Amino acid sequence: MEKKKIYVTEPFLPPLDEYTDKLKSIWQKNRLTNDGPLVQELEEKLAGRFDVDHVLFLNNGTTALQIAINILGLKGEIITTPFSYVATTSSIVWENCKPVFVDIDSETLNIDPAKIEEKITPSTTGIIATHVFGNPCDIEKIEELASRHNLKVIFDAAHCFGTTYKGASVFNRGDLSITSFHATKVFQTVEGGAIFTGDDKVAERVKYMRNFGHDGFGRFNGVGINGKNSEIHAAMGLCNLKYIDEVMEVRREQCQYYNSRLDQITGITYQKTSEDACVIPAYYPIIFKSEQKLLRVMNALESSGISPRRYFYPSLNLLDYVEGNSMPVAEDVSVRILCLPLFHNLKRSEQDLILEIILKNMDLE
Repeated sequence: MEKKKIYVTEPFLPPLDEYTDKLKSIWQKNRLTNDGPLVQELEEKLAGRFDVDHVLFLNNGTTALQIAINILGLKGEIITTPFSYVATTSSIVWENCKPVFVDIDSETLNIDPAKIEEKITPSTTGIIATHVFGNPCDIEKIEELASRHNLKVIFDAAHCFGTTYKGASVFNRGDLSITSFHATKVFQTVEGGAIFTGDDKVAERVKYMRNFGHDGFGRFNGVGINGKNSEIHAAMGLCNLKYIDEVMEVRREQCQYYNSRLDQITGITYQKTSEDACVIPAYYPIIFKSEQKLLRVMNALESSGISPRRYFYPSLNLLDYVEGNSMPVAEDVSVRILCLPLFHNLKRSEQDLILEIILKNMDLE
């Protein structure tokens, strides 16, 4: 029998019978997409959970980011972080804007607000900041800078389901916040994402933009794309909402167990999280003293059928389709950081195996 492979993440899946019950309701209505009843129900329940006026369910988080850039009218230069998933940068380029990178804080791994102002030029129109691994940025400083320079702020909150900042959801911050509901996320709809806004007019505009600009048969309200999501995906989200608190608690416990074992050794450090935040662990990143040490541990894990992930690697300023200046902190962290497996069905015995391999290889010189 082939040995089970342990991936960096696996999706939580609800009981199959509960999902098929949702599918039966779709078959009965014979409606698969175009702002169907399950999409509307999911949006309403998420808005209530996060105390946000509007949640716009989209086909993925990348589309959400691209629509956010477009709807805020961002042009020219957009200040952003080099330490994020590639979609944060590629969405800026896709929207014919120029990413201007600002290096990260070596402890929080978020964009360093003290370095933003020196990168602002007359061509700057906005800031896109990622809450890395769900750890909120220095939100007040970024928003204050943006206000002073008349810039728009988009927070890439792809990892932030359930994360709060000063007692409220981070989805409430910035001119717009976006997230991902991809299968790798804490809360998943297979594929999916969302834009969060408290602005009624922006919400109405997003509804047009995600549906080609359709305004009734034969009428169009501006330019749009196909950014809709389906009843099939909304059904998965509605089923998963029933279990999301349990899912988040299991992840907390798994992180605490990793901490209890890894805290015993030297040579590993962690991301520093905001004291004002309650962070739901989207991933479990550890930072080694050197890339050599990381590669030794990673190779040992992979040889045992365990697949960690080098998130985020490489530093995005090194992409071949951007003009990127040196980002010494991001470049250094990106070669030394590794995310360990973290998901609902990860067994304690599997965590023990992962930890034993790490501990054994950390002792090697």
